[in-house]
Amino acid sequence: MATTQDQFDDAMFDFSQGREEEAIGKLKSILSANPEFFDAQLALGAAYYAKGDYAAAIDEGHKAEKMRPNDQLVYTNLSRAYMKSGDKPKAEHYALQSRIASWRGNMTAPGTKTEEEKELEIAKPAVPPVKPPPTKFPDMPWKKNKSVQ
Repeated sequence: MATTQDQFDDAMFDFSQGREEEAIGKLKSILSANPEFFDAQLALGAAYYAKGDYAAAIDEGHKAEKMRPNDQLVYTNLSRAYMKSGDKPKAEHYALQSRIASWRGNMTAPGTKTEEEKELEIAKPAVPPVKPPPTKFPDMPWKKNKSVQ
């Protein structure tokens, strides 16, 4: 018996190959067995969107929204579906919600780095020590005084 994650991976493979009907069937069976599987719920809305059934995509998107009310991808998918269905005000509303959700994810002050970002920084090359300028410049024989000759 395949695990739920294996079934989900199989459905996503079908979706990536353009077989939306098979993916929708597999995602529905996953959700009937495990109705709280958020990724399957989100993917079901995306599969309906790819199929061109925008009303079903919106319905499934709202179910995903109830599962995770502050998820950026949920709002992005809803915005796309509303835009394709012709409801521009709702599309703009959900696009704004998506932008706000992205801001919620990163609440650090601008310019500060999280511990993870500090770990991922590229190593900077060592800076060579700066040589002090010479205190006495050497004689310049090519600049002899012409009056002395």
